[in-house]
Amino acid sequence: MSTKAGTQPLDVHRIRTDFPILQRTVRDGKPLVYLDSAATSQKPASVIEALAGFYRTSNANIHRGIYELSEEASILYEEARAKVARFIGASRPDEVVFVRNTTEAINLVARTWGVANLQAGDVVVTTILEHHSNIVPWHQLAAERGIVVHFVDIDETGRLRLDQLETLLRTQPVKLVAVTHVSNALGTINPVSDIARRAHEAGALVLVDGAQSVPHLPVDVRALGADFLAFSGHKMLGPFGIGVLWARYELLASLPPFLGGGGMIRTVTTEGFTPGDIPARFEAGTPSVADAVALGAAVDYLEAIGMAAIRQHEVTLLAYALPRLEEIPGIRLYGPVGEDRAGVISFTFGDVHPHDVAAVLDLHGIAVRAGHHCTQPLMRRLGVVATTRASFYLYNWEADIDRLVEALQEARRVLDVAG
Repeated sequence: MSTKAGTQPLDVHRIRTDFPILQRTVRDGKPLVYLDSAATSQKPASVIEALAGFYRTSNANIHRGIYELSEEASILYEEARAKVARFIGASRPDEVVFVRNTTEAINLVARTWGVANLQAGDVVVTTILEHHSNIVPWHQLAAERGIVVHFVDIDETGRLRLDQLETLLRTQPVKLVAVTHVSNALGTINPVSDIARRAHEAGALVLVDGAQSVPHLPVDVRALGADFLAFSGHKMLGPFGIGVLWARYELLASLPPFLGGGGMIRTVTTEGFTPGDIPARFEAGTPSVADAVALGAAVDYLEAIGMAAIRQHEVTLLAYALPRLEEIPGIRLYGPVGEDRAGVISFTFGDVHPHDVAAVLDLHGIAVRAGHHCTQPLMRRLGVVATTRASFYLYNWEADIDRLVEALQEARRVLDVAG
């Protein structure tokens, strides 16, 4: 397997032994080929053990008890926050707010910063590549407050039309640019640092959906120039139910609480309340402590492998997969070709519905995603109802792609796909 100078190729055989689920079979004994990591990643044994271990030995509520278990749980929770902060290059751990997922993180921004700062006529710019999580909250504010939402289009290669962004920034009262770092449907890696520079020059803030980038690329929030970054734990080897909102500390300090209740206050009286410190004011109620601890274990695992090596591994897999898939009669691939593409391949197969393609692949033990991928505006832009999507991660290898190609050749025969 080729690799860039200074980056050692991954020992995928060893890595795969860390993931118990990859040892199982499906569909009458067929080895599992998991190609749906853009939806959720599989979990290494160290993460599973961290989750179970917390419940076995340290289970207690945090920041409240003055007994050993509670103190221990509190330390583990805050250690996880510090790990995440280091992983994304945050200036300080309290810039990291734990939430449930990327969706909640973006909604937090919309319901705190957006409500406090956006008025009728103000503009939020997003893109046609976005997941619904980075569209619907802005539509909700448009309906409630009269803000205007503009979309930047893509060109025929699947790359953003930065000329459109520049025009909007120059001619519209843009207050926020909300952009995905990596498209979950096309794999397009957007030039976020360039976008952030342009937005800041126009006086706008930048929210980055990092759900598909933080697990797969080296991400440094300061280098990105982002003001907000949202991502999910379950896509980066962590458990479900834990996600992150990062924001510059001065921004977080200026925001009102998102939810009210226990844990997010300093004082409460019959007349009112005083919110707590950052980030506690955004973490109302009992948080997902065990999930945060397991996310910290996922960060440990990814750092031990190296994000640059993971990125290069996926580049190598793409270089192997794309030419092989292109040779299959009737297939149409979507997304850019080049260095600005992540390990995501979306395709249509003749006139066959993607659900039927995925069903046939499943019979061969191959797990892919079929549908609109929570990107209905993008699907309409591409002129399709849905696509089939194969997505890679550090535990995939060329043998998975070989199995995919062989199964698609069989699906072409079964589904009578024209060449």
